[in-house]
Amino acid sequence: MTRALYHHDPVQLTFAATVSASQGQEVALDATAFYPAGGGQSADHGVLRWPGGQARVTDTRKDKATGQIWHTLDGPLPSVGTALTGEVDAARRWRHMARHSGEHLLAQAFVRVNPAFAVDAVNMTNPECTLDLRGAPTEAGVRAAETLLRETLARQRLTLDTPTVAEEELANYPLRRETKVRGQVRLVIFRGEDGLPFDVSACGGTHVPQASLAAPVVVLRTERIRGGVTRVVFMAGEEAGEYLSATYREARALAQTFSVPPERLTERVEALRGDAVTLKAETAGLRERLAHLLVEATAPDGLGLRCLELDDPALLLPVLTDVSAGEVRVALAKGGRCGVASARQDIHAGEVLRAALAVTGGKGADGPIWRRAAR
Repeated sequence: MTRALYHHDPVQLTFAATVSASQGQEVALDATAFYPAGGGQSADHGVLRWPGGQARVTDTRKDKATGQIWHTLDGPLPSVGTALTGEVDAARRWRHMARHSGEHLLAQAFVRVNPAFAVDAVNMTNPECTLDLRGAPTEAGVRAAETLLRETLARQRLTLDTPTVAEEELANYPLRRETKVRGQVRLVIFRGEDGLPFDVSACGGTHVPQASLAAPVVVLRTERIRGGVTRVVFMAGEEAGEYLSATYREARALAQTFSVPPERLTERVEALRGDAVTLKAETAGLRERLAHLLVEATAPDGLGLRCLELDDPALLLPVLTDVSAGEVRVALAKGGRCGVASARQDIHAGEVLRAALAVTGGKGADGPIWRRAAR
């Protein structure tokens, strides 16, 4: 069994240990600060060093049956009995701790807003973490939870406490979520200076020593994933700070192109969208008017065939609409786009167009135009 040093001190990133077993590209140690993947949290990476050699740790896993923690190495393997030192990738560990602590804290905020917002599943393996909640939280509920947590982290000093207690003692703790762990249970508690817990959960993961180190915790979006379960996508810690900073820089740069401050960017974009809708309607009207004029300017031959050449493929639909009785209308646009419309019972537009395309290798009109024109 491997002693899990990360349980006792999550910020201990260097340690000394001895190789207790070896298989394939993995070694097990008698003690380690490397967190193995589990509980929605990714494994630690880093390096192992020993006299005359070193290797990168690219994955870490725990064998639940034996309690051994195995380290996958990219490089030579030290032999069993070798004394070595390990160093956990600090940047990766701190980001993982912020994600995991952010998940606990945000989940508690949701429960405080509405006890029905219970956790169904979690995942912290990516910067964009997920919290699947029952109770169908609305946008107002999401913002209330986010605000509650933001104010809590800014105004209270919540300290990490990780006692291991007997299963029988769990009734003495206000667990946010019932645990299936039996025997000795490790708890993760974020406790205020008054001694009262903000959140209590059974958890084997690594967490920041002060809750404020997980800030900011920002909800990015929500999505319904199945009946009664809503997925909350969030970011925490420095990853959230980086995201918000980059988003603001982009918003500021975009706002400058519109000569407005960032806080008026939404207003400006909405105004432009309104202008675009108006212009689109005006353009459609002008296009129909132009098509009518082009048709009027092109006289049909003695058989009622009217042929038009168009500079704009967008004119295909309007010129092939409202064909006069007894008339066949053919239109060719730049790029090889073409269409046929027939108001004669003895001439089927679709058959004519297919025959023409077979000879010329041209392109028929897009789906919507084809269906309206080939009649």
